[in-house]
Amino acid sequence: MAQDSWNKEINETEFQMCESPILCANNCGFFGSAMTRNLCSKCYRDLLMKQQVIAATKLTVATSSSAIVEPVPDESKELNLEITRNLGKKPSEEPCNKQQPNRCLLCRKKVGLTGFKCRCGDMFCSNHRYPESHKCSFDFKSAGEEAIAKANPVVKAEKIEKI
Repeated sequence: MAQDSWNKEINETEFQMCESPILCANNCGFFGSAMTRNLCSKCYRDLLMKQQVIAATKLTVATSSSAIVEPVPDESKELNLEITRNLGKKPSEEPCNKQQPNRCLLCRKKVGLTGFKCRCGDMFCSNHRYPESHKCSFDFKSAGEEAIAKANPVVKAEKIEKI
């Protein structure tokens, strides 16, 4: 009895093979399935996309027929004139925003990704990265005091009256 139920479970969970594979209805050479209307996965996806586009165009046609057509404002004409003027310009006239390679401020050595950005905002090599070596103008003392003051707010309790 237990063996019969076990065999039944195995038979139910086995993959059921089709008797013969079905070629795609679009004759693309791949196999289709009954779940996808005898189309392969790519053709079925394309069919769904076409149906969505058709549905969207029907919806827009229905809404556009009920919409009121407004005259085009003069601003769009001005924008078109500006665009055509800008097309006539040469590309060399516009400033080039090419980023300069990262270099040490003092020795002009290329640092690339290994450069150190100081708190004063400049880039330095490994030799000049310390504030003492490049005479940094950043005030570390006041910045530290402000950071400590923000992290540790002063709490004052009320005075206790003596009896």
